[in-house]
Amino acid sequence: MRWYDAQGNWILTEAEQERQRAEQERQRAEQERQRAEQERQRAEQERIQKAQALQQAQQDRQRAKATQAQLDALIERLRESGIDPDTFFQDQS
Repeated sequence: MRWYDAQGNWILTEAEQERQRAEQERQRAEQERQRAEQERQRAEQERIQKAQALQQAQQDRQRAKATQAQLDALIERLRESGIDPDTFFQDQS
């Protein structure tokens, strides 16, 4: 036997109401799980980006250090050849 409201809609039985509440709770829990997974992925992506930025900065420092070493070696070779790099570069401008 079914009960209807004034508009002719079924009135849910207690068991149907409980199933409906359980389904809504399941959906809410699934949404929360998905939100947590998205947050975990966002945090992981941020961690990766920070690690890449640190690695890039370290490579840039190493490249700058190598370039400075090459420049120092070239300046030393000029001096060994009797050329003062400070005055040589001033004379060129």
